Amino acid sequence: MTGNALHRFLIDPATISPDAVALIDAPTGLTTTRNELLEEAQAVARQLLKHGVVAEQRILICGLDTKAFLAWFWGAMWIGAIPVPVSTMLTGKDYSFLLEDSRAVGLTFSPGFEEVMREAMLDQPYLKWSQIDGDVPDLVAEIDLGPPFPAVDDDVAFWLYTSGTTGFPKGAMHRHIDLGFCTDVYAKSVLGMDSDDVVYSVAKLFFAYGLGNAGYFPAGTGAQSVLNPGRPIPEEISDHVLTYRPTIFFGVPTSFGQLLSSEIPDQTFESVRIAVSAGEPLPPDIHQRFRERFGVEILDGLGTTELAHIAISNRPGCSVPGTSGTVVEGYEVSLRDEIGNEVSDGEPGKLYVKGESVMVGYWNRTDRTRQALEGPFLATGDTYVHNPDDTYTCLGRSDDMLKVGGIWVSPTEVESCILELTEISQVAVVGAEDQEGLVKPKAYVVLEASLDSAHIEALVKEHVRERLAPFKYPRWVEVVDALPQTATGKIKRYLLRS
Repeated sequence: MTGNALHRFLIDPATISPDAVALIDAPTGLTTTRNELLEEAQAVARQLLKHGVVAEQRILICGLDTKAFLAWFWGAMWIGAIPVPVSTMLTGKDYSFLLEDSRAVGLTFSPGFEEVMREAMLDQPYLKWSQIDGDVPDLVAEIDLGPPFPAVDDDVAFWLYTSGTTGFPKGAMHRHIDLGFCTDVYAKSVLGMDSDDVVYSVAKLFFAYGLGNAGYFPAGTGAQSVLNPGRPIPEEISDHVLTYRPTIFFGVPTSFGQLLSSEIPDQTFESVRIAVSAGEPLPPDIHQRFRERFGVEILDGLGTTELAHIAISNRPGCSVPGTSGTVVEGYEVSLRDEIGNEVSDGEPGKLYVKGESVMVGYWNRTDRTRQALEGPFLATGDTYVHNPDDTYTCLGRSDDMLKVGGIWVSPTEVESCILELTEISQVAVVGAEDQEGLVKPKAYVVLEASLDSAHIEALVKEHVRERLAPFKYPRWVEVVDALPQTATGKIKRYLLRS
């Protein structure tokens, strides 16, 4: 039994190479050694003890990509508490739900989130304290910390919230062993990540993808991690990459498309030996153009929050554009039809994945857990086809959920928001491809009688932007006379998508 993941990812690295650089803050260039990160995490653990936190209680982390985020993540784990990283792109209403659903006793957040968190913390039945993530009083040094919580492999180590196949966030629970498994089978075996590497991740630490990329992968392989707490703006990404010379670059299709559309120098990625994409399928055109312009091969892959990281991946030197690659060793894949039978090669089927990192389940979502887990297999909700070259190609979602920039968007939530407008009588939101071949929300609206439709597009976009997270607003709004419906009144979304 490997026990508490802290030994491999925090304590051992600090013991073996205490002065080795673990983290680099991209805007300032300030570095954090492995021993300094250990000490930061220990200070957090002492503060949690001061607050009276005990094992298995949840700590909600709404943090930007800084050393403070990782100090709170590892520090909570030190005392057996459960760190619950959440998106920094949500509304006060969203955070209020997450606090109550997780029953978090503590909340930590980065500077700048004070106003939205004041709204979120109102009338919370379980929350006992909150604080800005960089504030660790000197008095906590007097608290006797003791050794890390004596966790076993199967103990839950952290949660990550996902919208999954419904519009309601669900807490996917992951074990201590999941961190080491993902590091070994993907970071080390597929990417060959080691102490000579410097990694840069566009995906943020609160994502399952980003948490591995810039969090525990570098900690478990000896690599350095360059953290960017700001927005992933192409010009800033280029500046960071040219300055810190990463060898592994993690992005999502949207970011690769934005980089291609920008005027950054063509030599920006000359230090990068591998680029990785996940979150949604990478359009073949982006794969080809990125390689032609920047000279870097992008390895597209498939992972989910419920899997913790990537389970199907292209390989260095032999990536196949338009596919998610082949199954990562340690995982097993099954493609099934509507009644659960295996489909033949070349036939589309629902994707099921088996592997050590499959989540324990969703917190307090028994029905959803039973739908997602069939024995040792996870039903991902994606439809795939197995190709003759042993690669797998994604054909889309098996449901109506959208993935925008690697983040789940519920059409129902966006539709409900749009229907708040008195000018709209009916609405349907589906996914549509932009000029880069990436999926974004599109709204089809039916207006109330005798209204002028000229200003409707701007009105709808502004309304959604003001009320929901920015990535959820519809990029296009089309006025129609009626929505296609079944005899029972259900919208035929497939007609709108086509």
